[in-house]
Amino acid sequence: MSKLAPSGHSRSTLTKNQKFSIAGVATLGAAALAFSMVPGSSDDAQAEALGARSAAWAAPADAHASVSKQQANASKRAKDAVAKAAADKKAADEAAAKKKAEDERKVKQAASRSAARKPVYANNLDGWIRQSLDIMKSKGIPGSYEGLHRNIMRESTGNPNAKNGWDINAQNGTPSIGLLQVIQPTFNAYHVDGTSTNIYDPVANITAAANYAADRYGSIDNVNGAY
Repeated sequence: MSKLAPSGHSRSTLTKNQKFSIAGVATLGAAALAFSMVPGSSDDAQAEALGARSAAWAAPADAHASVSKQQANASKRAKDAVAKAAADKKAADEAAAKKKAEDERKVKQAASRSAARKPVYANNLDGWIRQSLDIMKSKGIPGSYEGLHRNIMRESTGNPNAKNGWDINAQNGTPSIGLLQVIQPTFNAYHVDGTSTNIYDPVANITAAANYAADRYGSIDNVNGAY
């Protein structure tokens, strides 16, 4: 009887322990269930933490991207400015070259027109008279073809090398020379700029004589004898 008593007590104790164990498991299960049903659980906290870390990493990346974009834009603007300056310089150079070419063309055209307008005089009495008349006109010296021709034929018969060695001027050491028989002092005094300084030159002789006649008689046309 005494050997069986401990065995019965042991079953009673084991039963209590099992009850405590079951109660503890139930309590833990309830706690776990309750925790899983509370808003803002650990999963949310972990998600928030991951999001914060991602944002923390993303911020420097975004800043770097912004700086890179600004640098790229600045580089593009600089390149565009250089390209524009080069284009402007090229356009200016082309415009200057075009203007220079146009100016040169105008000068050549003007020279060509001037050459075309410039008369060619025959190397004879007719040519000498006509050239003298053009010079006289430019200098404001009066006279006509007829007046010049008439006096030339009377004075020298149209010989530009004619020289009077017998009149009073010759006797005084200043012979009358050339187409209109001008003495050297008169030629020097009434010489027309732009003509030869040689008294024997036909055009220089005619224009100087016409200039003297204009001063003394109003025009060579008014001279009808020795003058």
